[in-house]
Parts: sequence; C-alpha cells; structure tokens
Amino acid sequence: MTVLSLKNTLLFLLIVMCSCGSKSQEADDCCPEQNPKPQITPIPGANQTEEYLPLLQGKRVAVVANQTSGINNGKKDLEFMATTATGDTLMRARIAQTHLVDSLLARGINIVKVFAPEHGFRGRADAGEAVKDGVDTKTGLPLLSLHGKHRKPKPEQLSDVDIIVFDIQDVGVRFYTYISTMSLVMEAAAQAGVPVIVLDRPNPNGHYIDGPTMLKEHTGFLGMHTVPLVYGMTIGEYALMVNGEGWLEDGIKADLTVIKNTAYNHRSKYRLPVRPSPNLPNYIAVNLYPSLGLAEGTNLNAGRGTEYQFQILGSPYLPKEKYTYQYTPQPNFGSKYPKHQGTECNGFFLGQQPYLSKVDLQWIVQAYRDHTKKDEFFNTANFTTHAGTPLLQQQIQQGLSAEEIRASWQPEIEAFKKIRAKYLLYEE
Repeated sequence: MTVLSLKNTLLFLLIVMCSCGSKSQEADDCCPEQNPKPQITPIPGANQTEEYLPLLQGKRVAVVANQTSGINNGKKDLEFMATTATGDTLMRARIAQTHLVDSLLARGINIVKVFAPEHGFRGRADAGEAVKDGVDTKTGLPLLSLHGKHRKPKPEQLSDVDIIVFDIQDVGVRFYTYISTMSLVMEAAAQAGVPVIVLDRPNPNGHYIDGPTMLKEHTGFLGMHTVPLVYGMTIGEYALMVNGEGWLEDGIKADLTVIKNTAYNHRSKYRLPVRPSPNLPNYIAVNLYPSLGLAEGTNLNAGRGTEYQFQILGSPYLPKEKYTYQYTPQPNFGSKYPKHQGTECNGFFLGQQPYLSKVDLQWIVQAYRDHTKKDEFFNTANFTTHAGTPLLQQQIQQGLSAEEIRASWQPEIEAFKKIRAKYLLYEE
C-alpha cells in the first residue's frame, strides 16, 4: 500500500470512528459527547512573541519551563493517536509545536539557564520525586531544579540574570505545585531586583471556583495561599493576585509582566496539547483531577500505576460485590511505586463521567462509607495538606453528604471571588 493510500485509509477510519462514538481513551478529541469541542481556540501567551521579545533583546535570560512550554509553529501534521480495541489506527491533524527554549535561542535570545519545576524539565519524574540539577543534552544549557534541595532560586543563581521568563501550563488546582513554584520564583526575583515575565496559558479548569479554602496554618508547597481548591484563574491572573495582594514574603512586590492569551475566556473548554504532568494523560483526567486529587491523602488509589490515571478510584478494602470494576496498580511511567502495587483494587471507573464544573466528593464519601478498614482510610496529615483544612476529613467521618459539605464552602468562596475579581484578564 502506498503512503498516500495509507493516509487516506486511516483518515477514513478516523471519520468512521468519530461518527460511531468510539470510546478509545486516547482518542478523546474525536468524541464531542465525551469531550466537548472548545467554542473558541485559545492561543497561549507564548505565541504572542511580538509582545515579549523586545523585552528580552540584549538581556541575560533565565527561563522557568517544562515539557508544556511550547509555541505553535503554524505547521499542521498528522499524528498517530491510538490503536482501538478492534485494531483500527486513528490519526488526527495537529498543530506542531516548538519548545519555548528552542524558539528563543533560534531568535538570538541569550538564555543563560533553565529552572525546572516538579517532574523536571522533560516532565518525566514521579510526583514528589526530587529532581536533580543537570545539563540539557539538546541545548547544553544548565538545568537548575526547583524541586530538589531548593524550591526557590538562590540569590547566586540570579546574580547573572537580567530577566526571568516563566512559561508552565497550570491546571487550576491549588495543590498542583506549578503555582507554588511560580510564587517562589516571583519572590526570589523581587528580592534580587530581577523582572519576571509570565507567559499566560489557558486554564482547563478555569470555568469554576469550588472546594475548601486553604487555612493559613496549613499553607505549604501544596498550597501557599489562602485560596479555594479550584480558583478559576489562569496562571497569569494568579500571578497578578499573588503580587497585588502582597502574598510574597514581607509583602514584597515583583516587577511583573503578564503576556495574555488571545481568543480566551473563562468559559473556554481548553484541551491541553501535551500532558502537563506524568499522571494527567488526557482531557478527562485533567477535568477529574480536582475531585480525585483529594484521594492522594487516603487509602484510595486514583489510577496511579494504570493507564487510567485520575479516571479510576479504588482500594482492596472496598467490597468486591458492590464495586464491580477491578484493576491492579503496577509500576509505570509517572508512578514507580503506586499505592496498592500488585494488589487488586475494587472501585469506580469514571472515564465516561460528564464534564464537571464542581469538585465532586461523591466517590470519596461513598468509598469511606463502604471501606472495611475505616481507621486506615485517611492519612490525616497528607489529607489535610491537600484539603487545606482538617474540617473536610471531619465532615466525611461524620457522615455528611457531598452536597452538604459543598454548601459549607460557599462563604469562603464568595469572599475569595471579591479578591479574584480584581485580577481577571478575561471575561467570565
């Protein structure tokens, strides 16, 4: 078969599979009933090169980046997506991307170093795994970890830097650590007198605000500021809020510039072009993450060690007669030591849930009620760190329903909305 006829055949299969509602996990782009098409196509700030390149000319530049830091280069190509259960191969057209670092170097910008967040510059380290300093094999640039011995740039690391460019994709959840890295970078930059440019990116969970609000006494790297679990802001808007509210150390203010997205608003249903971290493989996982991420502080496995990360939820201590979905976590990309490794778990398959616009506690609440070892259900310190408050664990243990718990969040959410409104760059 010729290459041309092969492509035609595969494209035909793509059309057929989309029209018949294929449920292939990886083929989520072709099934609007599972994965709604965006009403508009947002363009990230990184693509607005005319806005920030003049600010970098003749400067010694540090970049804070990872595998999500891409610029669309305008070229379309065909991408092999998945092999379905029937053996058919799907393809789709995509916009090819160039990494921000490669793009800036090609434009003659003097990058002197790259800072890497959790999961590393290439996005391959496990959650929480220490990332070491190194050298990028492609560019020869020094890579300095912000998720190892230090989570904040040291003064000597900024002594040869004139300006910092921050470009990392966020998913809009307080315990997703990229916003903490950004806050610490802004703080170090402010203390060193170095300006910061944040290249904004759409928030795939930017269409709602929900969840418990972080209490000040429980702040840390999994939540540095007193905001709800889901804050409904892009990373650029969040940077403006942190700066404007004086949340950096001693109320210091960074010299901050945010390069806006275009064609974006907070109703946009944005699908990420690459996975933002190893255990968020697709649109479904990103949408479920605010709800299932709380399971990290429990005995429940949220799909780590499977191909359905943050799309399933289970434990060996849920009754098999009631929970008919079974899976066995094993070490894989993004999870070297998954919870309940090698042990069959009973639980929920959530990959076909409707698009969520709230933090949905129903699965964790039900799992606690049915768990046969309730005294082992919570890792209290870890759960409180994720929830931001000890109250949520108490409410679940007291038998409150998911909706009763959600109702208790509303006063703090309404107070936060007044703060948030001052820093919005995009329509609601």
